Amino acid sequence: MSLGVDLVPKKVCTLDCVYCEVGKTTTLTLERKEYISFDEIQAELIDYFNNNPDPDYITFSGSGEPTLNSRIGDVIDLLKELRPDIPIALLTNGTLLANPEVRESVKKVDLILPSLDGVSQKVFQKIDRPSKELSAAEHIQGLIDLRNEFPGKIWLEVFILPGYNDSREELDRFKEALLHIRPDSIQLNTLDRPGTLPGIKGASRQELQEIADYWQLENTIIISAAPDRKDVKSYRKELESVIWETISRRPCTLDDLHRMLDIHISEINKYLDVLESEDKIEAQEMDRGVFYQVKEK
Repeated sequence: MSLGVDLVPKKVCTLDCVYCEVGKTTTLTLERKEYISFDEIQAELIDYFNNNPDPDYITFSGSGEPTLNSRIGDVIDLLKELRPDIPIALLTNGTLLANPEVRESVKKVDLILPSLDGVSQKVFQKIDRPSKELSAAEHIQGLIDLRNEFPGKIWLEVFILPGYNDSREELDRFKEALLHIRPDSIQLNTLDRPGTLPGIKGASRQELQEIADYWQLENTIIISAAPDRKDVKSYRKELESVIWETISRRPCTLDDLHRMLDIHISEINKYLDVLESEDKIEAQEMDRGVFYQVKEK
């Protein structure tokens, strides 16, 4: 059970990844500032802890890149003061970790989950569509520097897209980079549902296993499939029913569901993954975006 803390508005990010299930980046930037005020975040956290049971984890994630918020270090200090016994995780694309100030500001978290989608500049640009100042080499060096300085755990996500970053040449580059980064865990992941570009597809479980076998790195794991999410104690059957019933009435985009149900996009995504894996709904690309609709039997 994790409490998500969003530090930037949707969708402020350093990347505009073709696979992003949150949607297209609206503000592509490297500018660090107080996108959401520290005072506002502090008030919400205090209210939450006063009125809810403690979560197992507190996680910086959400609708954009959390390290863009220049006060992230202050929020981490606040959380350590309010709930020193709850571990803190940071989900990040990792592109700002080349900045020593960013590494310093996040060093008190317990777990960092950065991502690495491409090692060559060509693949990095094709998948992640970064802000023009970013380079793949700088991204990787930031991850190496993080490993050398950060005392906590690093679980590095490698997101595989067939036809984009699964050539033997790129897989060899990945392995070389991974041996230098030395994460505690390498998590192979892929696309569950439509990203921001039509036509891209995820890798099969077999394809991911073949990559893991090719690398022969002992700390490589394949991320659990969507149906396993039902076994997590935070999974709420009634929320699944509400989302299913809403889509049953009429096709909806992710943003439609967010506005109608007032549920965070990242949370809705988890339930859409399960409903799709059970063949209850399907995605269809239309002029206004990706719509989710009941799948006809």
